[in-house]
Amino acid sequence: MSFSRTLRFAAVALFSVGAAHAGEADPERPAYWGSPSVDGGKCCASLAEVRVNIDRIDRQMIALMAERGKYVAEAGRFKKDPAAVSAPARVDAIIARVRKMAEADGLSPQVADKTYRAMIAAFEDYERAEWGKRRP
Repeated sequence: MSFSRTLRFAAVALFSVGAAHAGEADPERPAYWGSPSVDGGKCCASLAEVRVNIDRIDRQMIALMAERGKYVAEAGRFKKDPAAVSAPARVDAIIARVRKMAEADGLSPQVADKTYRAMIAAFEDYERAEWGKRRP
């Protein structure tokens, strides 16, 4: 490849990377609208502060999901075969319960519904795999 062609290739690559990041918000830039509303208005003055708190919450959620996973694996001991892992009536009851909890806590019930359905489906796959590994 010629030097000028290499240089053009590099320029296009750099432009593409720059363009990909052009839509990202600067984490230290002030908000475009509104004022802080979390924690009585104490948070959040910047996107960076928002992200720090989301990361903190994600760590807590992963710890709770790991704990939930231990109980999901334990539940397999009470199922006669992997097909018994799916329990549609139980899922419906969980979804109804978390939708009510979400609404009471100010979370969109639709977000809770979709999140729990995805999590339950993933844990069902996990439970089936664990059932196969743990059964003597």
